Amino acid sequence: AYNKTVDRNFQDWVFKKQAGTLKFTEEQMAWLRMIKEYIANSFHIDRDDFELSPFNAHGGLGKLWQLFGEKTDEILNELNEELAA
Repeated sequence: AYNKTVDRNFQDWVFKKQAGTLKFTEEQMAWLRMIKEYIANSFHIDRDDFELSPFNAHGGLGKLWQLFGEKTDEILNELNEELAA
């Protein structure tokens, strides 16, 4: 099933990202999991989607930028590409 593929690809992506010095915080991981679930249900995510549930209840795009800064767009692009593969 597609959601199983997304889960496996997400685990692989997180593992690769954290193989070096980068370590995601618990809050960052919570957001990454929300993004993963959204992609599993919608196949794609972009900035406008952060005005929707569940993201808007957690601070939306502004909060995402607080957590990931200038890496935000890079992370979204990678997740869109890697999770659906």
